[in-house]
Order: sequence, then structure tokens, then C-alpha cells
Amino acid sequence: MDNLIITDELVLNQIYLIRGQKVMIDSDLAKLYGVENKQLKRQVRRNIERFPEDFMFEITAEEYYNARCQSGTLESGTNLKYLPMAFTELGVSMLSSVLSSPRAVQMNIQIIRIFTRVRNILHDNIEIKLEVEKIKKKLDNQDKNMEIVFKYLDELLDKPETEKPARKRIGFKPDDL
Repeated sequence: MDNLIITDELVLNQIYLIRGQKVMIDSDLAKLYGVENKQLKRQVRRNIERFPEDFMFEITAEEYYNARCQSGTLESGTNLKYLPMAFTELGVSMLSSVLSSPRAVQMNIQIIRIFTRVRNILHDNIEIKLEVEKIKKKLDNQDKNMEIVFKYLDELLDKPETEKPARKRIGFKPDDL
């Protein structure tokens, strides 16, 4: 097995958002696995029953172009002979069953770990946003309650002395001693 080190950042830069799913393109995966793209596609087609729509789908040329333009990796003049395959996290994990070279297995492990980290980061961000929204609601309610309190205080201060009931004084009178 090659002692080639692939950084997590390199793999992260090859994860695209297509049709609302985080996916990796077949040609990127083939490079990472150290196989030819046509070999990867051939193995997938031979085992197509292992790759339902939520594991792998063919993307349009426009989707491919948009994904590549987002990351700035599309080479000018590049034409597509065949439509690329996009693999979701589940599809990438299934690739390990059809590509069994040691390098492919190791890359699969690394890629699945990265997908999991991305999912956890997104989940943490959603939780933080929900907590911020809760705090905002509490602050809004607190503001409304404070307005009500100040309104009642203003009403009490604005009442003339004649409307205020006489209060019985409590405590010792100097005469009682």
C-alpha cells in the first residue's frame, strides 16, 4: 500500500452539496482510492443492486459544472463523456464492498469519519441556533413583562392623592412609650 497521506481538508473540499445531499463525485473518489475512474464505475455497475438512489445517483452536466465551480476546481475546456456518479455517505461506505484494495479500504474509513464529523458539526450548529432562538423568545417575553410593570407603576404614580386610599400606619407611635 502506498504511504500516501491524504489530508482531511483535501477530502472535505471534495464533498459537494447536490440535490440537498452531501456527496462525493466518482472521479474524486477514484483518485483518492488510486484506481481509474472507469474501473470504479465498472465495479459500481456490476454491483448496481448495492447502490440504490439514496446511495448513488448520476448527476447532470449542469449539476457537475455548478458543483465544480463552487469549489473552483473545474478545468477550463473540460467536457464530460459520461455523466458523473455522485455518492452519498452511504454510497461511499458501500464502495468498500466493491473496491477491496487496502488503499480503498483505508480511504473509505477516512472519508466516513469525515462525513460523520461534518454531520456532527451541522447538528451542533442547529442546536446552537435553537438555543439562541429560545433566548430571544425569553428576552422578548421579558421585555413585554417589563413594559407592563412600568405601565402599572406609571399609573400608580399618576393617581392623585384623593384617589389613594388612606392607609393605617403600622408601628410604634412616640406617644405610646
